Amino acid sequence: MLLKKLTEAMGPSGFEDEIRQVIYEEVRDYADRVYTDSLGSLIVEKNGSQPGPKVLLCAHMDEVSLMIVQIEENGLLRFRPIGGVDSRVLLAKPVRIGKRKMFGVIGSKPIHLQSSAEREKPVSIEQMFIDIGAKTKEEAEKWVQPGDCAVFATDYQEIGQRCAKSKSFDDRVGCAVLVETIKKSFDIPLVFAFTVQEEIGLRGAGPVAYRVNPDIALILEGTVCFDVMGAPGHGQGTVMGKGPALSVIDSSTIANQYFLQHMLQVAEAAGIPYQFRRVSGGGNDAGRVHIARGGILTGAVSVPTRYIHAPAQLISLDDYENTIRLVEAFLRSVEKGGLRLA
Repeated sequence: MLLKKLTEAMGPSGFEDEIRQVIYEEVRDYADRVYTDSLGSLIVEKNGSQPGPKVLLCAHMDEVSLMIVQIEENGLLRFRPIGGVDSRVLLAKPVRIGKRKMFGVIGSKPIHLQSSAEREKPVSIEQMFIDIGAKTKEEAEKWVQPGDCAVFATDYQEIGQRCAKSKSFDDRVGCAVLVETIKKSFDIPLVFAFTVQEEIGLRGAGPVAYRVNPDIALILEGTVCFDVMGAPGHGQGTVMGKGPALSVIDSSTIANQYFLQHMLQVAEAAGIPYQFRRVSGGGNDAGRVHIARGGILTGAVSVPTRYIHAPAQLISLDDYENTIRLVEAFLRSVEKGGLRLA
């Protein structure tokens, strides 16, 4: 299954080689041209000679992760986060390290041995380590080196009522939407970009947008969802199962109102459920794309993701499938002359 392939592949920010190859294998037979830019983003072109506005569809490949920074004499590995990782969710979690995918477990001093003062504070990353079962530094160095990256060792699984859990739905779910869209036929020039290093500052998207120079851009993302028991309505961000979320404002973008209203009309005309992203924190590649060159007409559609940036994340498969439907309906509307450029 596509979601399983994409979420289980490794792709830390700056080390997207494995996930890029997985995506390439999925899309190469459906593209007119596939290439990689100097930062590592994968760019897929279709219908370049067709008339009409050029549309860029963008999703980032990278995931939050950990980097090994030191190997202790006893074989334990010290690490630091790559991207926004909450240290409180790390303890006792399994990880895979480096190209060998060495298995390890994140550990710290057991609660039995902590002082009363230590128990009152969250364990910091500086107090944690990764244990790969090595007894010495020399033994650990046979398998791991400083600079290797670790990702959460979480398998994809469908659970409950049309839900799926895995790591890296942010933003492999957006990548999956793009892959499914590439396999469809359209009559306008399209460019699909699977970008790098979004989690450490939206770094890959700006160069892609500058290079491609599209007329219109649509960003696909997994977004924050906190719709669990006790969460106030205004703090939920999105609600899982209520459809793809349309962004109004975040830390790097204020939505173009013309684009937003067009997306609402497209969703309603197609009978696709949708919701608004109701928090202003966070951001996505739209923050770099919409200010490239002289400015690009840009919007963002997100799949609600519970426990985002955590070892196990949760999405609704209905939201995922409705996002695919919404993207297709949007592109069909552009084919018919909708979303006219000034």
